[in-house]
Amino acid sequence: MLVNLKDILKIAEENKTAIGMFNATGLDSLQAIIGAAEELGQPVIIAHAEVHNVYNDIALVAPAMIAMARSASVPVCVHLDHGVSLDMIWRALRLGFTSVMIDASALPYSENLKLTKEVTAIAHSMGVSVEAELGRLVTGESGETNENMTLRAEDYYTDPVEAHSFCESTGVDALAIAFGTSHGFYKSRPKLSFDVVRNVAASTGLPLVMHGGSGVSDKDFRKSIECGIRKINYYSYMSAAGYDAAKGVIESGSTKYLHDIEYAAMKAMREDVKRAIEIFSDR
Repeated sequence: MLVNLKDILKIAEENKTAIGMFNATGLDSLQAIIGAAEELGQPVIIAHAEVHNVYNDIALVAPAMIAMARSASVPVCVHLDHGVSLDMIWRALRLGFTSVMIDASALPYSENLKLTKEVTAIAHSMGVSVEAELGRLVTGESGETNENMTLRAEDYYTDPVEAHSFCESTGVDALAIAFGTSHGFYKSRPKLSFDVVRNVAASTGLPLVMHGGSGVSDKDFRKSIECGIRKINYYSYMSAAGYDAAKGVIESGSTKYLHDIEYAAMKAMREDVKRAIEIFSDR
C-alpha cells in the first residue's frame, strides 16, 4: 500500500513508536526491506539517497520501488533521502515519490529556510510530504567528517526555538534533528542528548527524525522514541550484514554464481531489517 510520509508517521505517533527508513540500493535490498516489513506486519519507508544515485539512477529504481510499495500488504512510503539538489528533488516528484527530503542543513539558516519553503510548497501541491533538516551531524552520509566541522556533536545540536520558527514558516511534515548521532559506522558509542529531542518535539509538535541510526543501542533507540523520534534512518549496518553474508559465501567456495551470493546477502539484510523494525515498533 503506497502512502506518503505524513500518513505513515501518523501511525507512529498514534502508537508512540518509530517507522524505519531503509535505503534501497537495488532489487536485493528492496526485497529484503519490504519482505521484512510484510513478515512483521509493520509499515516501512523505502528510500533512494541522492548520494547513491551513482550506483543506480533514480529513473531506474523508482518504478520498482513504487510498484513494490503499491503491491505490499503493509503501508510503504517511497522517500528521497538527503535531497541536496533541487534537480534530484524535482526528478523524485516527477517519478512519483510520495516523500522527499530537502537537506539544506549545510547552508546558512536563511538559505535553508528559503529552499525548504520552495520545495514544500511544490511538493504539497502534489500531495507529497516533505522532511527537512535543522542542525548538523558531524559526519556526512558516507561516514566522512563534514568539512570545516569539529568533532563536538553538541556544537551542532538543533535549537528548539529556531526549530519552532523554521517549522512554522516552512510547513514541513517532519524534521530531522541533530542530537548526537552520526552517519556511517560508529567508532565509539554515541552520546545522545535526549533533552534536545524532548525540547524540539515540544516546540514544533512535529514527528522528529533520527539520522545515522545504524549504530545506536537498543536502549537508546527506545529512549529516543519515547522522547519524540518517529522516523529512524537505518542503512550502514543493514548493508554490512549483506556484505558479511556475501563474503561468507564467496570464501566458502560453494558457488561461483553471482545470484547465490546476492541471495545470501538479501536474506541477511532481511534479518537485520527485521531486528531493527522489531526494536522500532517495540515488539
